Amino acid sequence: MPSPSPSTSPPPSRLWRDRSFRRLWAGQTASQFGEHTAVVVLPLVAVVTLGAEAGQLGALRAASQAPMLLLSLLVGAWVDRWRTRTVMVAADAGRAVVLGAVAVAAFTGRLDLVSLAVAAVVVGTLSVFFDVAYQASAVRLVARDELVRANSALEGSRSAAQTGGPALGGVLVSLLSAPVAVASGVVFFAVSFLSVRGIRRAESVPRRAPGGSGVWSRVRDGWRFVVGDAALRAVCVASAAFQFAFSAATTVYLLFLPRDLSLSGAGVGLVLAAVGPGALVGSVLAARLPRRFGYGRVLVTAAVVGDGVWLCVPALHGSPAVTVPVLCGVGLVFGAGGQLVNVTVMAVRQTVTPDGMQARVAATVTCVGMGATPLGSLLGGLLAEVWGTRPALAVAAVGMLVSPVVMAVSPLGRLGRALPPGSGGSGGGE
Repeated sequence: MPSPSPSTSPPPSRLWRDRSFRRLWAGQTASQFGEHTAVVVLPLVAVVTLGAEAGQLGALRAASQAPMLLLSLLVGAWVDRWRTRTVMVAADAGRAVVLGAVAVAAFTGRLDLVSLAVAAVVVGTLSVFFDVAYQASAVRLVARDELVRANSALEGSRSAAQTGGPALGGVLVSLLSAPVAVASGVVFFAVSFLSVRGIRRAESVPRRAPGGSGVWSRVRDGWRFVVGDAALRAVCVASAAFQFAFSAATTVYLLFLPRDLSLSGAGVGLVLAAVGPGALVGSVLAARLPRRFGYGRVLVTAAVVGDGVWLCVPALHGSPAVTVPVLCGVGLVFGAGGQLVNVTVMAVRQTVTPDGMQARVAATVTCVGMGATPLGSLLGGLLAEVWGTRPALAVAAVGMLVSPVVMAVSPLGRLGRALPPGSGGSGGGE
């Protein structure tokens, strides 16, 4: 077998010698920890400080999640026309100011649920801007042959924050106080602000055609591009199928662990946290396996193994001494497989998308995939109520395997050791 060329197997240290990428990675890591800490801290402020009831807490969480579903497409259209560094810095500054105001209001006794809900919406909206911008920024700052390694690092940080951020938020509220926990978010976003602001490399912002085009026109362009590309269509369908089934499975899982397996709160937390280390392992593997075994083979295999491991969960019985280690193993395998899929799919998506449409395509894929989650959660609760948790969990676990089937029969499953040729240019129909 001929040795790989430099373009397909760059030196491992090349990416980390890039000062601009190091600053992007450090800022994104701090931002993700701030974002995912706030996801837990703000609801806990509502409960601990303001005495919110279950319905009010649900409304608060829905308000914080609404921007991701309602604004992703518009944000993608806007970010494609701006310098991503500017977007990320503004988002960090805005979130730091809002959380600082919440902390001060909580300290002085002037915080109420309406103000907290408004703050949650603003933080959620700015997080959408940052998350879409950093994905587009990676494409503008990093060479195409380094995208897999870059995405591996960025997705590893995101996964670590998804696991560690909520845990950190809970610890801060428990050991210190809710206002101090809110103030911790200010520190994270300030660190991200300073790191991203230090990126000095000039960005190649896609040029606008004379006269430009409206926001909705750009949204439609992004949607049409995704629909018109077979690989991106497959990404959307596979993502929607997975998110729908996984949301149903998660809803039942959170009932199954304490009720059927009699796990304590600490046991539930340990089981859920096991996904994080698995995701970090998946991030490391994603930088190596696709070039060795082929992108399509890695995608399908990782999805089958990572999702399929859930099939053993409904059959578990016994004491926590037996079930907790098994469930932690399930979490590790699921986290590793899921992260392999996430990083590899992102690299494929970024490669086939013109630079001028990166943010819009990222937002479109996110909107399609995440838009299925509320329906999946509702279905999971309904199935658990009608059939019981074990049958409902089994059905949801089988449903998760629809995603790798979609990938296997699509162009994604036929990808080799090299990424598909990119569209190049600024694109976008501007």
